Amino acid sequence: MIHARIRVSGQVQGVGFRPFVFRLAHELGLAGWVRNDSSGVEISVEGKHSQVLCLIERLQSEPPALARVEKVIHDLEQVTSGLRGFSIAPSKMGRMQTGIVPDMAICPDCLSEMFDPADRRYRHPFINCIHCGPRYTLTARLPYDRANTSMAKFTQCPDCQQEYDNPGTRRFHAQPNACPACGPHLSLFDELWRPVTSDDCIASAARYIASGQIVAIKSVGGFHLVCDAGNPATVDRLRSRKQRDEKPFAVMVLNRLSAERYAEVLEHEAALLEAGERPIVLLRKSASCDTELRGISPDLSDIGLILPYTPLQYLLFHELSGKPEGTDWLQKATSLALVMTSANFHGEPLVKDDAEARASLSGLSDAFLTHDREILHRCDDSVMRTTPSPLWGNFGQPSQMASCSIGEYSGEGQQFQLIRRARGYTPRRILLPHTGPSILACGAWLKNTVCLTRGNEAFVSQHIGDLDHAATRQMLDETVAHLCDILDVRPQAVAHDLHPDFYSTQFAQAYAAQHGLSIFAVQHHHAHIAAVCAEHHVTESVLGLALDGMGLGTDGNAWGGELLRVEGADFQRLGHLAPLSMPGGDRAAREPWRLAAAVLFEMGRSDEIMHRFPAQTGSVTVITLLQRQLNCATTSSMGRLFDAAAGLLNVREIQSYEGQAAILLEGLAEQHGKVAALTNGYVISNDGVLDFLPLLAAITDCKNASYGAALFHATLADGLMAWLLRAAENENINTVALGGGCFLNRILSQTLISSLYGHGLRVLTAQQLPPNDGGISFGQANIALTCMTGISSMGAIESPREFYLKSH
Repeated sequence: MIHARIRVSGQVQGVGFRPFVFRLAHELGLAGWVRNDSSGVEISVEGKHSQVLCLIERLQSEPPALARVEKVIHDLEQVTSGLRGFSIAPSKMGRMQTGIVPDMAICPDCLSEMFDPADRRYRHPFINCIHCGPRYTLTARLPYDRANTSMAKFTQCPDCQQEYDNPGTRRFHAQPNACPACGPHLSLFDELWRPVTSDDCIASAARYIASGQIVAIKSVGGFHLVCDAGNPATVDRLRSRKQRDEKPFAVMVLNRLSAERYAEVLEHEAALLEAGERPIVLLRKSASCDTELRGISPDLSDIGLILPYTPLQYLLFHELSGKPEGTDWLQKATSLALVMTSANFHGEPLVKDDAEARASLSGLSDAFLTHDREILHRCDDSVMRTTPSPLWGNFGQPSQMASCSIGEYSGEGQQFQLIRRARGYTPRRILLPHTGPSILACGAWLKNTVCLTRGNEAFVSQHIGDLDHAATRQMLDETVAHLCDILDVRPQAVAHDLHPDFYSTQFAQAYAAQHGLSIFAVQHHHAHIAAVCAEHHVTESVLGLALDGMGLGTDGNAWGGELLRVEGADFQRLGHLAPLSMPGGDRAAREPWRLAAAVLFEMGRSDEIMHRFPAQTGSVTVITLLQRQLNCATTSSMGRLFDAAAGLLNVREIQSYEGQAAILLEGLAEQHGKVAALTNGYVISNDGVLDFLPLLAAITDCKNASYGAALFHATLADGLMAWLLRAAENENINTVALGGGCFLNRILSQTLISSLYGHGLRVLTAQQLPPNDGGISFGQANIALTCMTGISSMGAIESPREFYLKSH
């Protein structure tokens, strides 16, 4: 007989780990206890030596589905204390060193119960168990106990309490546990927020939708605006109300077979659609998609599809499908498709409670289906896609995507790429290559996230959004406070973007001043590359290729097409794209014709500007600005180069949403197919400037926009490859890190990665975070942490900000 003290760390709270240990201990005839504490799960157990060792092994080999066991530490003692029986002890409080599980989709067992007329939770819209349901969005603090969630106000009825207390049930210590008798309830309101009398709120909401109305529905992370995606008049009305002229909508379909009606769905894409995280997945449209779902994703080759993940969403599909009996209907194809778009107005944060819905969604929705379970933390749907990966098996084991149900790769040659990281993935931690003081990193202006480190762990927040609006800025403030509270961390330094006018910069400076903390101003593109390096635990020198819309450079100019040498907290600018004039300043980023005009002016063809863009009344002014070099800041941005090409090819003169011109250009290139790169389509100067003016000149006279788009992509990839190969030889570096929003371009990414791989270079890409500005905060945190630990070792910690700035 021996005694063992066991500590299990990782994602082990809120996933049924204690009842799992309880059942194992009883099966193995062991005595003792298990409890949650600030570090994870602690176990004290006594029994036969072989049985105790078996328990330790099975903790790692047979954990619950949602658990991620990272470490099991144990001490064995010959002395025993005569423990009897096995129990689940109360949680032990302390300084938190664990995390919380993201919200997960309803599990198959709960689905079966919900559609079983004999079950007491029949059609209960808040059914859940230890394997599914909300976690992060309803948790105020850790440990993850009911008293620390928004379920605290719902006292369990005797039946639910018995399940909650019984280790033999799926609802043993399932914190959101409830039933129709004791749990949250639905309410329905009309467009003026007057109560709608109804015996069945879901049936009434379904009638609104079926009749062509728009309904705001409260989910787990906030409200969605929902309507019939197959009703073009309703879709047009939603666009008009939301002031969203052309940006695509996400569409919810019942299952994989239903998705195949509107998109091409490969096996690995189906696995992503059906995963417990339930992201929106970008898929190739089917031939009939635009006909059946007119106006959903105009002029694009992809559609964003998502499967139901809450009980309420499944009940809505059940109602709209005629309330079929049993569960067989769940696996059958249906043409039913619902727009499921974030309920917000013009870039503001997702609405999360009734007061916000009443104030912000008035005029957007014809009805409101809500409930009385409070959402503590708003969290959008995540957005992902799959991409072929030529890196399979090239450098050992691939890093694992932070996911409970699927790894990063679904099969050889395939990987998943995050576009927006939110529900289902937040707030899973990302391990850093080193440990040190806690850093708060405040991110960028667009696609903002914040990041908080704890030891060697980084916790990147859910997608916050663009910081144009006061409400989004308030969400940043709230998210920082929440991360600090839930992780029980007080930052010791703050990092922010180099741009002084960003709200995230101003917040960081005020926060640092208020708390007396060191502060780091981190260059935007350095942060892009540092984020990629950190998640791969690469600390040696790399070549960093950062391609995005724009970021402030250390010289005060707008960067965006940068070739860097990066080593931790240090970087050197080896080269950049040839500067491009932006007549009208930031306005040029929204109006590609202005960038095309700048290219024409550069080529000595300014007399063509008015002829090419007759609809643009500002063309005379733009010519004057270019001639006098007034309000014509220059940028090395790759994003603006895409815009210029789109303008020259008459693909898009004015964008209705960010990145539209580049997305349309990519779609045209895919339609045409591969072409050879233009011979002599670029020039690389001795000082590292890559100039694509010859390419732009060639497409200026191109009559076929599809061919011009394909030629643009092929030559772009060829020039970038030559640029990187030359730098790799000059710098004697064989690792390349790719960062920035332009790497969401499938053609550019795949062509460039394949070429670099074929030339024997090691290629690092973003995997656990998006390559765009959603990953900036993680890179900022890694750079600041590297500075802090490096300076500490030299004993000069008083001014880390000056250390960073002086080094560049």
